[in-house]
Amino acid sequence: MATTRPASQNEGTVRVRSFVAPGLLSAAIAIFAILLGLPGLAGGLAQDWFDLGSRAFGAWALIAALAIWGGAGAARKVEGRSWAGAVGSGLLAGLAHALVMAAVTWGLGSLIEAGADIRHWLVQLTPDAIGLLTLGRAAWQAALVLGLSLLCASFAGTMLSYASRRYTWREHISGWLQRLGDRLAESPPAQLLGKARWARSALLVIGLVILLAAPPFLGRYWSNTLGTVGIYVMLGLGLNVVVGMAGLLDLGYAAFFAIGGYTVALLTAPQPYGIELDFWVVLPIGIVLAAAAGVLLGIPVLRMRGDYLAIVTLGFGEIIRLLLKSDALTPYTGGPQGVLAVGGPSVFGYDLTSQMSFLYFIILGIILVAFITTRIRSSRVGRAWMAMREDEDVAEAMGIHTLKYKLLAFAVGAAFAGLGGVIYASRNKYAGPEDFNLLVSVNVLCLVIIGGMGSIPGVVMGAIVLKGLPEVLRELDDYRMLAFGALLIVMMILRPEGLWPSKRIRMELSGASEPPEVPDSASEGRP
Repeated sequence: MATTRPASQNEGTVRVRSFVAPGLLSAAIAIFAILLGLPGLAGGLAQDWFDLGSRAFGAWALIAALAIWGGAGAARKVEGRSWAGAVGSGLLAGLAHALVMAAVTWGLGSLIEAGADIRHWLVQLTPDAIGLLTLGRAAWQAALVLGLSLLCASFAGTMLSYASRRYTWREHISGWLQRLGDRLAESPPAQLLGKARWARSALLVIGLVILLAAPPFLGRYWSNTLGTVGIYVMLGLGLNVVVGMAGLLDLGYAAFFAIGGYTVALLTAPQPYGIELDFWVVLPIGIVLAAAAGVLLGIPVLRMRGDYLAIVTLGFGEIIRLLLKSDALTPYTGGPQGVLAVGGPSVFGYDLTSQMSFLYFIILGIILVAFITTRIRSSRVGRAWMAMREDEDVAEAMGIHTLKYKLLAFAVGAAFAGLGGVIYASRNKYAGPEDFNLLVSVNVLCLVIIGGMGSIPGVVMGAIVLKGLPEVLRELDDYRMLAFGALLIVMMILRPEGLWPSKRIRMELSGASEPPEVPDSASEGRP
């Protein structure tokens, strides 16, 4: 005869499992972080920034922070957040965290003592990571980790039981990001930009004067860094047309960037063709060819949406990169080694070869692209794109020729990418297939999402965060994709509209309604 457990016993088992789960998760993340070398990186940064004598302090701090996170996650599941329940759940999470770390330590330590070559299986493991995973195979270090995990987890539970009676950590961080975005949107410059025309003009003139006066004082390194950020701003503004306005997810944007770069490379470099045209003649050719490629890509995918469109555009981008890298096309494209000695622009006989002069050129390109984007957004075409983004079926039912506007969005976005590619290749005097890989498309899409879709200031902020900060913090460059993923997760959960979204996107995501307005150019007739 089968026996059943009492309901209270089942509930107690489920509750204990829910408390242990955060500890197991934090231990798994700690092991994964050690495998990536993050504790060693944290120790190095702590040693450099705070003049600590040992790298171990930062590593132990990272492990302790993960234990605290596990204990806090367990304490959040306690009903009523009572002090005893929070501490008990924190201890359970800390015990689970410590036991997993001890098991890994014992297992790897036993393998090393048996003469096994751990790095034969785990090639990326560094000696520091092995030392952290095995804890030096010393009993006192294992006891230290056990005690530290329990202490940190119980401390987290205690603090959370007190603090979370008012708000949770997620609500706190989300509120902080919301206040930051609101302050940016309500700052005096942003408010003036939305008011009188003279105020907007005055701010634009002041900003333009600062931009044009700054490059001579920056130096070569900062001019190069800001030039890279500026090129990604141009790319972001172009993709913002496709994704932010028209709602078409494009993961092959680097292909148009490559077409612009290789156009100026093949037509101005002495090899492989020896044509060596003037840069100003090639510039419009690169833009037109990129726009034509956008139209050619758009024709077969006119009926596709969402994930299907993303996969097709991703394949298109990889096809272009592999063709440029192909050995069969090496006599025509330079193959894997690329094209060297790409020609650059000259103004009144003065060659723009320095980083400072190219920074001026990039600033002018950004101003041009931003001006065109602003004018398009407030035009009939821009409103048709935004209607397509909201609901393509409804837009088509209202008389919008969606196929035509899709092709136009691909063409405009590709033209801006072609302009960026022309400037990029001429600035570097080189164009190679690896400069236009999938990571470029991912970077541009990330900066558009993080900065704020449909917003020009948001694209600028996204480029600064994703391209400028890694240049300043070069020690974190190896973890760029990890940081991208973590930042995207945080932004999608806490602030999906981005750091500085457009007014329309903010209203859509907040559920607010906007009074209808009819533009002068679209007051009658269909788009």
